[in-house]
Amino acid sequence: MSHKILEWWVSRRKSKVLTLAERQIDMAMETVKLLDEASGIIFGGSGGDPMRAMEALFAEEESIDDVRREIFEELSRGEMQPRDREDLMHLVKRIDVLADYIKDSARDLMTLKDSNLPAEIRALYSEMVRGLRECANALRGSIEKLGSDVSEAVELSKGVDRMEHSIDDAHLKSKSLLIKYGGDMNPAVLMILKDLADHLEGAADVCADTADYVRILAAGASSKS
Repeated sequence: MSHKILEWWVSRRKSKVLTLAERQIDMAMETVKLLDEASGIIFGGSGGDPMRAMEALFAEEESIDDVRREIFEELSRGEMQPRDREDLMHLVKRIDVLADYIKDSARDLMTLKDSNLPAEIRALYSEMVRGLRECANALRGSIEKLGSDVSEAVELSKGVDRMEHSIDDAHLKSKSLLIKYGGDMNPAVLMILKDLADHLEGAADVCADTADYVRILAAGASSKS
């Protein structure tokens, strides 16, 4: 990931907390990638051991918690300007919520790994996870561009919104499929599939919410240029 990330903040005050924020974002995006890899094995039959990706994801998520705590400790020392500190805290909290949704999605996926699911359901859920990865990558790109090309950051953030809408549509479709196949499936499996769809949609919503915040930051950066 480019070291230009958060350069908008760095240009005002380079500090340890900004380096930690870069790490947190990198790690959160890694959990999305690992979720997609595990999903490809479980839903797509791509081969391999999904538990390797799962274990790496859970380890990464724990590290994100550690980094978040370290960021807040640094922020509590008051070395940054109040507005800069507030901006960074908003971003850190949003990325942390995204990581939580990914962790919950991974737990659902792990529970489903040995379930015999209809092909139509497997295809839809695989599409949702893949779409979330694209959504998260677009978000990362928009944050990176804050430091070098504000207009591009805004355009990428709009792409996040479009992808989030697609995941919303898939989430709605998942409900129809659960009704369609519900009579032939274990009720517990149906419940977990519903939870998974909800968690994936929640993660996409956080991406869109963060993209909105990127546009706020971009507007602020433009007004200062």
